[in-house]
Amino acid sequence: MLNEFFNLFSTFWVIFSFSFLVALTGAMAPGPLLTYTIIKSVNSGRRGYLIGAWVILGHALLEMVIVFFLLMGFSFVLKNMMVVRFIGITGGIILVWFGTSLIKDITLGKISTEFLKSSGNTETDSNQYNTRGLENPIVGGIIVSMSNPYWWVWWATIGFAFMIQFDVSLKKWPELIAFFLGHEAGDLLWYVIVSFLAFFGIRHLNRKTYYGILVVCGIFMILFGAYLGISPFFKEKI
Repeated sequence: MLNEFFNLFSTFWVIFSFSFLVALTGAMAPGPLLTYTIIKSVNSGRRGYLIGAWVILGHALLEMVIVFFLLMGFSFVLKNMMVVRFIGITGGIILVWFGTSLIKDITLGKISTEFLKSSGNTETDSNQYNTRGLENPIVGGIIVSMSNPYWWVWWATIGFAFMIQFDVSLKKWPELIAFFLGHEAGDLLWYVIVSFLAFFGIRHLNRKTYYGILVVCGIFMILFGAYLGISPFFKEKI
């Protein structure tokens, strides 16, 4: 009984940790959701430092739906080793490409750090978001996420490959919970930090430190991508 509990805990922690790190690498990349969070945090009144948490709540609700449909609509895929290997290779290649591109862009200085600085356009941008019906950060988290093509590509390749690799399914709920909680925890951590910094005006985060963190994320993307692409070939059956 004790061994079963220890094995369950170990599996849960491994999946949670990897899911957390993969989500964090994606969350830290500048994008529309990050921009929306900063603008809402800067222009909010009381408790603007919590905007990031509300945005990720909406983001998480949307991802809960897509995870459910992936497991329900593509469950047949889990029974076909050729398809599993194809998804693993595809997700792995894209993850490696993301990682190498990130490191390359950092080296060339192409990664924007404007969001780390105060912006005089936040009021204008905020009004633009308000006209789009994104006043509520939870709703905004859903709509802005859906409008990002990268988000759809990520779940169709990397996210789904991760779920297959770690045998995440509706029947194996501990693995499913570990995967989902780990993923959302990665998003939540970064966006709470961003909204806190934006709200209190401490937006001059050290550029070298930010780049250093991104390099580590890029290396992790490359290594994990290689793992996703290679590991299915060591499985004889599902």
